[in-house]
Parts: sequence; structure tokens; C-alpha cells
Amino acid sequence: MKQGAWWVALLMVSSLCQAATDADPLLDGATSTASEVRGVLRARSQAVLASELAGRVVDIPYAEGQTFNKGDVLVRFDCSAYQAQQNAANAAARAAREELRNKQQLAALNSVGRFEVALAEARQAQSQAEAQVYQVQVQRCQIKAPFDGQVVTRKVQAHESVASGTPLLEIVDNRSLEVHLLVPSRWLGKLKPEQTFSFVPDETGKPLDAVVKRLGARIDEGSQTLLLIGTLPANSSGLLAGMSGTAHFAEQP
Repeated sequence: MKQGAWWVALLMVSSLCQAATDADPLLDGATSTASEVRGVLRARSQAVLASELAGRVVDIPYAEGQTFNKGDVLVRFDCSAYQAQQNAANAAARAAREELRNKQQLAALNSVGRFEVALAEARQAQSQAEAQVYQVQVQRCQIKAPFDGQVVTRKVQAHESVASGTPLLEIVDNRSLEVHLLVPSRWLGKLKPEQTFSFVPDETGKPLDAVVKRLGARIDEGSQTLLLIGTLPANSSGLLAGMSGTAHFAEQP
């Protein structure tokens, strides 16, 4: 009886271990050979553009999936109020300059003291600083593309009023993709920069020649995996950020 109970307990432990392995998404992503791991394509240049001021959106010229170039205007705000404030600040700055010039001329004739000239200089500096603040606000009425790319999602529509910090657009550059892999931590001593491997996206089925670019800064304690980032050939086309696939290493690290 004791020997039979021992065999039953052993079978139960084996079944529990197998169930834990099947339920682990990290282990489930691994293939039958230790030299293959799952990965995903991610863009080096991607961003969620947010509003730097409160105002009404006048125009969002690019829709989801459309391409744009660096420097193109992606979002335009109603800037009439900010433009009026800038005009008033510029007028005040011109008045302060004229006042300073007049005080300097009077000081040359000993008609005013140095103190009044210093006050005029301070008022001119203050007015110029205020004019620069309004100039920055006017510049923020247009959000320009920081890089070449495509629109992923428009989070607001034209004619909507938004608060400062509201997300407006999510953009991505699919021409600057990297391969992100989670490899076993025991590979750490074997992996080298510029080491080559093959990556096959599930969506295309076409092998891509990738190169190890860099490794992550820490090992995940729970899964005992390490982040590996690889680069793709410059002429790779038909790829999108978020594609997943399998990386094949010629030799088991």
C-alpha cells in the first residue's frame, strides 16, 4: 500500500508540473527546440502627441493609416486669442523700447538720473519676456510631426475643445522597426552583439535576417528571461509594428 501511494503521489506531482508548464504564456510561446523563441516587432520612433495648451481643434488633416513627413502640421488649433495676446505684448515691448531710448537721451543731457534709466531697462526686459511667452503659445497652436510616419489613432476630432495635456494623435514610424525577444537568461554568456539570427513574422511567413543589437538591463526573476533587441535590414518592407513571429538561431546559445 505504501508503494502504491508513493506512485500515485508521483503521478500527481508530474501532472501538476505539466499543467503549470502548459498554463505559462512565456513557456507556451517557446518552440520545441531551445534555439527558437517568440518575439514581436516594435517601432523605434512612436509617440502619443498631446496638447500643450487648452483650445479648440480646428483641423486634423491626417486620418488613420495616412503617411506624413517630418515637419508636416498634424494638428491645428484656433489661435485667435493667443495671437491677440502676442500682438498686445509686442506693442508693449515696442513702447518699452521707446521709453528706454528716451530715458537714455535725457540721461545724456543730465535731465534724468541713472535710477530712471535702470527702471526703463527693467520694464523693457519684462515686456520682451512677456512677448516671448505669447510667441511660444502661438507656436503651440500647431503640432508638427517629429518624424516621418503614419497615424495610428486619432483620439480627438476637428471642432472639439480640449484641455492642456489631452492626447490627440498616436503616430508610428514603421520604417524603423526592431525585433524584441524574450530569451532564456542562461543564454546571456553566449549571446554577442552583431550575432545574426532569422525572424519569421506570422503574418508574412517570410524569413528576415536580423542582427543582435543590444540586451536588456535586467533579468526577469519570475520567468528567468532576458530582453534581446535585434535590428532588421534597411530594405525590409511590408512590416508593421506589433507583428509577432519566431526567431531562429543557427546554433543553440
